[in-house]
Amino acid sequence: MTEPSSPGALARLKTTLRALSHRNFRLFFLGQGISLVGTWMQIIAMSWLVYRLTRSAFLLGLVGFAGQIPTFLFSSLAGVLADRWNRQRMVIITQTLLLIQASVLAILVLGHWITIWQIIALSIFAGLVNAFDIPIRQSFMVDMVDRKEDLGNAIALNSSLVNAARLVGPSLAGILIALVGEGWCFAINAASFVAVLAALVTMKIERRTDVDLEAKWFPKLKEGFRYAFGFQPIASILLLISVVSLTGTPYSVLMPIFATKILIGGPNLYGALMGMAGCGALLGAGYLASRKNALGLGRLIPSASIIFGTALIAFSLSHTFWLSLLAMVVVGWGLMVQMAGSNILLQTIVEDDKRGRVMSFYTMAFMGMAPMGSLLAGTIAARIGAPRTVMLGGICCIVSGLVFASRLSTLRAHVRPIYQRMGILPEVALGIQSATQIEPGPE
Repeated sequence: MTEPSSPGALARLKTTLRALSHRNFRLFFLGQGISLVGTWMQIIAMSWLVYRLTRSAFLLGLVGFAGQIPTFLFSSLAGVLADRWNRQRMVIITQTLLLIQASVLAILVLGHWITIWQIIALSIFAGLVNAFDIPIRQSFMVDMVDRKEDLGNAIALNSSLVNAARLVGPSLAGILIALVGEGWCFAINAASFVAVLAALVTMKIERRTDVDLEAKWFPKLKEGFRYAFGFQPIASILLLISVVSLTGTPYSVLMPIFATKILIGGPNLYGALMGMAGCGALLGAGYLASRKNALGLGRLIPSASIIFGTALIAFSLSHTFWLSLLAMVVVGWGLMVQMAGSNILLQTIVEDDKRGRVMSFYTMAFMGMAPMGSLLAGTIAARIGAPRTVMLGGICCIVSGLVFASRLSTLRAHVRPIYQRMGILPEVALGIQSATQIEPGPE
């Protein structure tokens, strides 16, 4: 009875993993997988270290703000560079700088010299590096995949990798923090960068021929801004991401408060909560990777925002360990499907010579709005408490998802002409056009 289903299961698995057939992406996937575990360990250790040293919700928000505000300020410059310079070399440079930052953190913490102001300074440095690393790395994805039709699958698989690490990293961090302290989390993260650097160095990337090195920075940025925000589907996606990032994603900086004061736990519980969010995100990314094309994403993106917001409200009301873990799974799924689905949709419709700039705007919307959200959440939580702050964020995410959904039929009319100009395969064009309809369509 099971034999007839085996070929179908193998075919689905092959479809889900098809981007791994590209050598460069396969190298990146393996190296990045190791590095991301260390990155998530550092994220968890950083928040716990700040809260242990200060017991301040405001300083938790301030450190989050310091680490992410450079992304908002400088990502647009990174987008211009990504469209002009060698992306492979730039990613090697940024990853090396992040290795140095993690090493300095490890030395200061293990030597018991760390202060909150050093943490803020190092967070600003990492944020500045990430302001260039994230949009360049997103744009670099297309260089690692030979067949453009596999780009969406590569993005989804990369998101799966991020969240598989998000499942493993926080759990390991919670154990290490409880046993030996935060310093070893930073040390392991520093060592993990060796894997991704080795992968980047061994890649064989074809030299780009569409680069205009003579063009000046500001006119190119202005051109990218007009292109992105003059086209309603791209502008609408970026606006939805901005609202969700500003109001919804700062829940993570308040997690130490929920772990200690609401659920009466310690670093292990904190790691478990973040790990469950990673589990949900991994399920969401796996779902996106299993899709053959972008059909239905236009409906799925606002639906995911609504689900994310609803789960945040449920989490804010929970005082039960298992209910909180379950809510975190749904939180992770909703956020991942909304953000990664938006990434896939943007990268499908964007023109190649403007990809870096559009992805820099995506980074500004996703990562750049988060620092203001972190600072705002920390300030509000100090006044009305973390649960009410997270609840307000959830309500904003639900409202923004409903507004986006109400405009889907209008966005469809704007998508069709750009597919005609870009000459995208009819199957993909049909999928995106159908995705912007409010009415259910065939999957």
